[in-house]
Amino acid sequence: MLTIFKARSRKTETGLQVESESRGFKLIMDEPRALGGTDSGMNPIEALLCALGSCQSIVVAAFAKAQNFKYEEFHVELEGDLDPDGFLGRADVKKGLQEIRFTMHFKTEESQESCERFADFVQSTCPVENTLLSDVKILRTAVVKD
Repeated sequence: MLTIFKARSRKTETGLQVESESRGFKLIMDEPRALGGTDSGMNPIEALLCALGSCQSIVVAAFAKAQNFKYEEFHVELEGDLDPDGFLGRADVKKGLQEIRFTMHFKTEESQESCERFADFVQSTCPVENTLLSDVKILRTAVVKD
């Protein structure tokens, strides 16, 4: 059975700032000043990296016990390469991330091999990572003139 997740985003009156909302939770995104924003929030690419790291962290917490993996703490550091010239139309380069790198940190008594196996499980289970790796369809269902 499919679960439908919904979100709504709207441009605010401040610079390039956008307010997004889902299930009553709000998130402000913006661009750094160097890219024309007011730097009042993370930009969508940073939010995407956070979404990936958050999803991996949730998978760790949700499945560690079932996978017989014990840990005290977990965090993940992520970074991605984007050439802003593509977005700004100044060059014929990819407009999105070219590469995402991350390092998983486990505070645990488990062996390195066990950590590697569990990290593989986390990656194979994480819906955000699987979405980024797939050819997910993005369909515009309408354009509404209000």
